[in-house]
Amino acid sequence: MVVWALDAPERLPGWLRSLLSEMTTGLVVSAASPWELAIKHKHGKLPDVGGLLANWDAFMAKLQVDHLPITRQHALLAGGLDWMHRDPFDRMLAAQSITETMPLVSADRLFDTAPGVRRWWDKPPED
Repeated sequence: MVVWALDAPERLPGWLRSLLSEMTTGLVVSAASPWELAIKHKHGKLPDVGGLLANWDAFMAKLQVDHLPITRQHALLAGGLDWMHRDPFDRMLAAQSITETMPLVSADRLFDTAPGVRRWWDKPPED
């Protein structure tokens, strides 16, 4: 979602583009996001994110987001989460969403199967 918000906002749902343009909402980006992007970039899976990674803080300031560090509570829940999904980054995002009682903005419907995760994407949040 972060890459799309910066490079391809047309891929975001309209309600989310509006929310981002208002810049009055507290948006949070997990430390797992740049970690995952950096690993995928290093392995050649995301060759176009080098500039984003090199200027991460500036781009996050442009989006006016706060950073969500990974805590031991997040790590413990991610490791023990009763969810068959094996991707460690997705497990961390799910654990952070649950622990921080924050919705997770993602196009990935797999998060709908994670117990306790509220995923926002297809329609505007109602709460």
